[in-house]
Amino acid sequence: MTVDNHAGFSMLSQDSHAHWMEQAFREAEKAYVKKEIPVGAIVVLNNQIIGRGYNQREALKDPTAHAEILAITAAANHLSDWRLKDATLYVTLEPCPMCAGAILNARIPKLVFGADDHDHGACGGATQLCSGKFLNHKVEIIGGILESKCKSILDSFFQENRS
Repeated sequence: MTVDNHAGFSMLSQDSHAHWMEQAFREAEKAYVKKEIPVGAIVVLNNQIIGRGYNQREALKDPTAHAEILAITAAANHLSDWRLKDATLYVTLEPCPMCAGAILNARIPKLVFGADDHDHGACGGATQLCSGKFLNHKVEIIGGILESKCKSILDSFFQENRS
């Protein structure tokens, strides 16, 4: 497991991560418009998006309708396989414990996120669930991609909707 905030990556890799994070951010914007907490996620395999999701807990009345869960489900349906062993998940906010569990169970080898979540994040923020000596699967984690942009939409949402 690696938590890496830009260090050690080539410019091409950084540009690629930023490109895909922009796609995840577009999903977050959909949530924002629908007054959902603006988190977006995509699953990328072979340089192609195979799953998309944005938070829809309010609309679906479903506590599990997080962006990551919806994107992982869409990707699994696309592949007709629950194992996403060669895919990368891009998400605008560090995943919570439930989503970290789904990442592990889907065998996703790489997670790239935008904003840290020091209160609820389970991939290095509040806790670390994506690595450990007793797990049969490890996740490479790269945080801080388009971090200020991803934090900004969350800050705007909470100022407008929960002040």
